[in-house]
Amino acid sequence: MSDEAITPRAPGKKIPIFSVTRVWTIAMSTVTQLVRMKTFYFLLAFALLLLVVGNVSFASSPAQALSTLKKVSFGAIDLFAWLFAIVATALLIPRDIEDRTLYTILSKPVRRGEYLLGKLAGVLVVIGVSLAVMFVICSIMIIWKQVGYMADEQAGGGRKEDIAASLALIAKNGFRIELAAAAYASFLKAAVVAAVTILLSTFASSSLFTIIISILVFLVGHAHSMATDYWLRVTDNSMAVLMVLKIFKIVIPNFQLFSFSEGIVTGAALAPGVLWQMTWLTAGYLVVFIFISLIAFVDKEF
Repeated sequence: MSDEAITPRAPGKKIPIFSVTRVWTIAMSTVTQLVRMKTFYFLLAFALLLLVVGNVSFASSPAQALSTLKKVSFGAIDLFAWLFAIVATALLIPRDIEDRTLYTILSKPVRRGEYLLGKLAGVLVVIGVSLAVMFVICSIMIIWKQVGYMADEQAGGGRKEDIAASLALIAKNGFRIELAAAAYASFLKAAVVAAVTILLSTFASSSLFTIIISILVFLVGHAHSMATDYWLRVTDNSMAVLMVLKIFKIVIPNFQLFSFSEGIVTGAALAPGVLWQMTWLTAGYLVVFIFISLIAFVDKEF
């Protein structure tokens, strides 16, 4: 970020406790930083993956081929989203310290909470744009294959009843607008992962350590219910154990909750209100982790 990005305060002018403008300036600078790091190259890998899956299929029917394409595509979207959230976020603060950009930013009227929020917002903007692009690529591929399969069925001949049944099955396993909710679920999960990584990077000694621990937290978060049920089963359900479990549930997000997207991909109906519930849950996670990050970050000497 250049020295002119955030102008110093005028003499005698009181610094606002919080400024959305300063947060947004840091966020846009973070977006520029991530673009310069060539982080969008993974979109090319995603497109190539879809081309391979879309043209090399061992499914026995068009409906199964479309189902496989959706599962692989949205599985890749989810993988790219949370992995990008970890790697990109883990590199930001250490890179700013190494380039001494952080010292320049904090020497201006920028509070540390604004810096952390700006970094997180910048990462989320890049993740959101990337997910939107991947969803469009995935949708085009699914619709293209779906239209082709339908044309083949209609041109193949046979009884009208059989053709109608085949077309209905292809449509059921083809593109649905509800698939956008699956991409949104990946965004929410990636947002929580990025917030956890921001927290770890405020006191971690290296980016590699932050990446490794973030991945471990993510994996443990997917076994959240299994771990808590096991502890309750092997312990005496004492007050101390219940308190530890409550702390565990706060510190380690339950990423299994975001798995409702898997049902959407396989054709299940989207439960009413689930997106709002998950959005508010994600917002709660972000508030908690940014607050803890600020507590750790405010005591660091720069």
